[in-house]
Amino acid sequence: MASEVEYESILCVKPDVNVYRIPPRASNRGYRAADWKLDTPDWTGRMRITAKGKVAYIKLEDKVSGELFAQAPVEEFPGIAVETVSDSSRYFVLRIQDDNGRSAFIGVGFGDRGDSFDFNVALQDHFKWVKQENEIKSSQAADSGPKLDLGFKEGQTITLNIGQGKKRDKPRPQSSGGLGLLPPPPGGKIAPPPPSNHNTVQPSGGAQTECLLELDSSNSNTVVQSNPSSDLWGDFSSSASTVPPPASRQEPSSGNWVQF
Repeated sequence: MASEVEYESILCVKPDVNVYRIPPRASNRGYRAADWKLDTPDWTGRMRITAKGKVAYIKLEDKVSGELFAQAPVEEFPGIAVETVSDSSRYFVLRIQDDNGRSAFIGVGFGDRGDSFDFNVALQDHFKWVKQENEIKSSQAADSGPKLDLGFKEGQTITLNIGQGKKRDKPRPQSSGGLGLLPPPPGGKIAPPPPSNHNTVQPSGGAQTECLLELDSSNSNTVVQSNPSSDLWGDFSSSASTVPPPASRQEPSSGNWVQF
């Protein structure tokens, strides 16, 4: 399979650019344009920025003949191939290379800030496009891998059971006070309340109530009658007959009373 043909495209052209010989960098603080001889540039010509594939080329050419003076291949930006200076936005340091691979660092400068802005934008746009191309190729490589086949094979069927699931018990509502009521026992019946006896007649205060107290005594049985009063006396249970009777006396003024 033949490889793709790469064409050279022109990104930017600036007709006036100055080239300077720069001293070696003494420290890591960066280059300063004030250290150069800005009034006497070593060469003057035009700059043409081209791109071939992913690599950009900064070419310094003669204004009249177009003869190549030097070129700087740029594989990434910002990077070592193009560096800015610390004291100006119109001057840059380029790493130029010849056909034998030898490299050197030179200084370039623009007379107008607009030209230096266009120089920066041209390089930024190119490498932004390179980044997008790399992302597209990475996504295509991921999509070209084996995919999971979720389709039905020939003769394969699937069965769905709808409406046969186990019913869930509904939660029982709680009272507004937050205290749940106990449910009635299963299968049980609630007994009706006992009927009220409307035929019971309450004894009046003036009626005489007779109470018979049977005491199990070997000597005698005493019958006690209550005098007319508002207190009611009931029959004692048969269990009280097993208790020995206490001494009793009758008071002549209040009738027959039994003292226990």
